[in-house]
Amino acid sequence: MTSVTESKTRAPGRFLRLPEVIARTGLSRSTIYLRLDQGRFPSPVSLGGRAVGWIESEIDEWMRNRIAESRSDAG
Repeated sequence: MTSVTESKTRAPGRFLRLPEVIARTGLSRSTIYLRLDQGRFPSPVSLGGRAVGWIESEIDEWMRNRIAESRSDAG
Protein backbone atom coordinates (compact mmCIF):
# COMPACT_ATOMS: atom_id res chain seq x y z
CA MET A 1 0.00 0.00 0.00
CA THR A 2 1.27 3.50 -0.80
CA SER A 3 1.41 6.24 1.78
CA VAL A 4 -0.22 9.62 1.34
CA THR A 5 3.22 11.20 0.91
CA GLU A 6 4.17 8.74 -1.83
CA SER A 7 0.93 9.30 -3.73
CA LYS A 8 1.40 13.09 -3.61
CA THR A 9 4.98 12.95 -4.88
CA ARG A 10 4.42 10.31 -7.55
CA ALA A 11 3.59 11.48 -11.08
CA PRO A 12 -0.18 11.60 -11.64
CA GLY A 13 -0.04 9.51 -14.81
CA ARG A 14 -1.17 11.12 -18.01
CA PHE A 15 -3.80 13.54 -19.21
CA LEU A 16 -6.88 12.21 -20.94
CA ARG A 17 -8.61 14.36 -23.53
CA LEU A 18 -12.40 14.45 -23.71
CA PRO A 19 -12.87 11.71 -26.37
CA GLU A 20 -10.94 9.24 -24.21
CA VAL A 21 -12.83 10.26 -21.06
CA ILE A 22 -16.08 9.65 -22.95
CA ALA A 23 -14.84 6.25 -24.17
CA ARG A 24 -13.63 5.16 -20.71
CA THR A 25 -16.66 6.27 -18.73
CA GLY A 26 -19.44 5.69 -21.24
CA LEU A 27 -20.81 9.15 -20.43
CA SER A 28 -21.74 11.70 -23.05
CA ARG A 29 -20.04 15.08 -23.30
CA SER A 30 -23.13 16.84 -21.94
CA THR A 31 -23.39 14.44 -18.98
CA ILE A 32 -19.72 14.94 -18.10
CA TYR A 33 -20.13 18.73 -18.07
CA LEU A 34 -23.42 18.51 -16.16
CA ARG A 35 -21.75 16.39 -13.47
CA LEU A 36 -18.80 18.79 -13.42
CA ASP A 37 -21.21 21.64 -12.68
CA GLN A 38 -22.78 19.53 -9.91
CA GLY A 39 -19.37 18.70 -8.41
CA ARG A 40 -19.87 15.01 -9.18
CA PHE A 41 -17.03 14.49 -11.67
CA PRO A 42 -13.28 15.22 -11.56
CA SER A 43 -12.33 18.67 -12.79
CA PRO A 44 -10.18 19.02 -15.88
CA VAL A 45 -6.78 20.70 -15.86
CA SER A 46 -5.94 23.54 -18.22
CA LEU A 47 -3.30 22.45 -20.71
CA GLY A 48 -2.96 25.93 -22.21
CA GLY A 49 -5.01 27.85 -24.69
CA ARG A 50 -8.42 26.23 -24.95
CA ALA A 51 -7.15 22.71 -24.25
CA VAL A 52 -8.08 20.79 -21.11
CA GLY A 53 -7.37 17.27 -19.96
CA TRP A 54 -8.40 15.05 -17.09
CA ILE A 55 -5.88 13.33 -14.84
CA GLU A 56 -6.03 9.63 -15.63
CA SER A 57 -5.74 8.52 -12.00
CA GLU A 58 -8.67 10.77 -10.98
CA ILE A 59 -10.88 9.30 -13.71
CA ASP A 60 -9.85 5.78 -12.65
CA GLU A 61 -10.67 6.58 -9.02
CA TRP A 62 -14.04 8.08 -10.00
CA MET A 63 -14.85 4.88 -11.90
CA ARG A 64 -13.81 2.66 -8.96
CA ASN A 65 -16.03 4.72 -6.65
CA ARG A 66 -19.02 4.39 -9.01
CA ILE A 67 -18.51 0.61 -9.09
CA ALA A 68 -18.25 0.43 -5.29
CA GLU A 69 -21.41 2.54 -4.85
CA SER A 70 -23.27 0.40 -7.34
CA ARG A 71 -22.26 -2.80 -5.58
CA SER A 72 -23.16 -1.48 -2.11
CA ASP A 73 -26.57 -0.23 -3.31
CA ALA A 74 -27.38 -3.66 -4.78
CA GLY A 75 -26.67 -5.51 -1.53
